[in-house]
Amino acid sequence: MTLSAEDMDLIFRAARTQNGWQAKPVGDEQLHQLYDLMKWAPTTMNTSPARLLFLRSREAKERLKPALNPANVDKTMAAPVTAIIAYDTQFYELLPKLFPHNQNARGIFAGDDKRAHVETTAFRNGSMQGGYFIIAARAIGLECGPMSGFNNAKVDAEFFAGTGIKSNFLCNLGYGDPSKVMPRSPRLAFDEACKLL
Repeated sequence: MTLSAEDMDLIFRAARTQNGWQAKPVGDEQLHQLYDLMKWAPTTMNTSPARLLFLRSREAKERLKPALNPANVDKTMAAPVTAIIAYDTQFYELLPKLFPHNQNARGIFAGDDKRAHVETTAFRNGSMQGGYFIIAARAIGLECGPMSGFNNAKVDAEFFAGTGIKSNFLCNLGYGDPSKVMPRSPRLAFDEACKLL
């Protein structure tokens, strides 16, 4: 079984990064639906380190604003929702729940001598979940404006102080303004990006 061509267009071929937004709200039920879809995609040992902070109010966006690169301020302030896609470096504390068939899984990551392994695992799997987030958002009819033009340290200090959570990237969500979409950029051909051994 495969997705239809129309579904593939929705998620990949026709989907575009949005830079402007219609004044159409995104409801809480849509954000629940988005997460409830993305959570099923795979991560290493079901670590599931992604943490999502949905900024919906003007006040929350104002807290984010000082961390944004100037070119990203207007589109972020106009977006119905801005998600901070983050990852939890203490994800292993939940492994007894998330990886129940191996109750020793927490020990693979716990301890000061394993910090580099923890950071790599959290960032890698949190990034994969960020990709799943975009696919899930598109699958439920939302459009995305992912971006990395911001100061991670400022975001972490403002929203995640005193925790093991670190920001990865931002993603504006809503219904895009077609007039603000940039021309489609080229992609690498198979032979430029892939090798068969």
